[in-house]
Amino acid sequence: MRNEGLGSWPARRARKTPHRIAVRHEGATTTYAELHDRTARLARALRGTGVRRGDRIAYLGPNHPSFLETFFAAGALGAVFVPLNTRLAGPELAYQLADSGAGTLIHTPEHAELVAGLRDTAGPVRTYLEVGPSYEKLIAGAAGGPLDEPVSGDDVCIIMYTSGTTGRPKGAMLTHANLTWNALNVLVDTDLTTDEVALVSAPLFHTAGLNMLTLPVLLKGGTCVLVESFDPDATFDLIAEHRITFMFGVPTMFERIARSPRWSTADLSSLRLLTCGGSPVPAPLIAAYQQRGLTFQQGYGMTEAAPGALFLDGEHAVSKAGSAGVPHFFTDVRVVRPDLSPAGVGEPGEVLVRGPNVMAGYWGLPEESAAAFADGWFRTGDAARTDADGYVTVVDRLKDMIISGGENIYPAEVEGALLAHPDIAECAVIGVPDERWGEVPRAVVVPRDDRTVDSAEVLASLAGRLAKYKIPKSVVVADELPRTASGKLLKPRVRALYGARPPHGNAPHGNERGTS
Repeated sequence: MRNEGLGSWPARRARKTPHRIAVRHEGATTTYAELHDRTARLARALRGTGVRRGDRIAYLGPNHPSFLETFFAAGALGAVFVPLNTRLAGPELAYQLADSGAGTLIHTPEHAELVAGLRDTAGPVRTYLEVGPSYEKLIAGAAGGPLDEPVSGDDVCIIMYTSGTTGRPKGAMLTHANLTWNALNVLVDTDLTTDEVALVSAPLFHTAGLNMLTLPVLLKGGTCVLVESFDPDATFDLIAEHRITFMFGVPTMFERIARSPRWSTADLSSLRLLTCGGSPVPAPLIAAYQQRGLTFQQGYGMTEAAPGALFLDGEHAVSKAGSAGVPHFFTDVRVVRPDLSPAGVGEPGEVLVRGPNVMAGYWGLPEESAAAFADGWFRTGDAARTDADGYVTVVDRLKDMIISGGENIYPAEVEGALLAHPDIAECAVIGVPDERWGEVPRAVVVPRDDRTVDSAEVLASLAGRLAKYKIPKSVVVADELPRTASGKLLKPRVRALYGARPPHGNAPHGNERGTS
């Protein structure tokens, strides 16, 4: 088999455990033999439409077997898979399609209207394929059998877009080797078994749901139960029905489960592994799950590392609470000073990551790719400190990223959209605490000239231009923004002035108004 990439995984797993169930979705099951057959047929069908190695194939839709089929088919062709976030607005999707140069877009029916609106703005997309009858007809009419396209570990497997500090999303190029080594890290650090049953309610278009949960389970030969959206009540039913052993989620998801009236009596005896990412798990939440005999494993990572960098096992969930853990087995992490020398114990510094799971670079951005590395180490832009035992605690986000319910929000992108409003002269977007989502964005705006800013109208103007989760939940109107003598915005000062109180508090300059 000349294909050394992930496109060969269905064939390799099918020859070992063909009759084991790979995927469950809405009552339907797919065995590994069937996954291999459908993937091979889809790959041949896509080749028939003109797809060749190196071409980009985009996918838009919630968790569904066709997502994995398209992913593996792209790998079998030596093509590059581009998963699209279903929460993005039309212009955001059009940008990613055009930037990646995707020639094929496969989408689920619920996005048909949105895709129809993209046809004039999606750049190079030539082939549109909707999951359903036409998709099934294409697979059924294609020949079976593997393509055996030569694919190496260094070939790009997937382009995952991650917002940059400039506000323009960047496509992280993850190779087949990057994803394989990340999966191996998960297998080593979480002790997955061949009879694992994973509940995949985190979106597959995010690197955590795909790379930290689904791919390692499929590599090991377990079963993935795909759920199109997270619902606490349905989660209890799914755990009981399928005897779920492994779950991944962000703290908000686990918090909503614990708040359910069913929490104290639900049968959770099958659960063995709970992995949480996105932000540290609060101590009360750890305690609530421990009372049910469950312990969290926590991780820290980023799309550029595919994504695992640090991992806190269940054994140290309490003693090292708040920490992100130690590096994954095949990954190295350093905390350094500005001159890149090692920071001392307890001294804050920038987190650097190196390993076979770290990306090849950003798609089409050679200068930004080079700037992202220092002597082969990826510069995360996050600040952390290391304790005497080597456990790393992330203390700040140098890139000002806001994490809301596990979604990354970069203020610069939101600020750019706000500055297009005719009544706004200056703005800054910060994260403020939120009971449900952990934190949500707040806009601090300075009116243009003598104009009056209508907060509700400003927020309404962002609808359709930004994903809903990126739109600020409150607006504060201020006389001015704090800046240095050279004019640089002082984000820490903005947070101190406007981040602690509800938006209807008194402004430092006597002019703070807002809407929630």
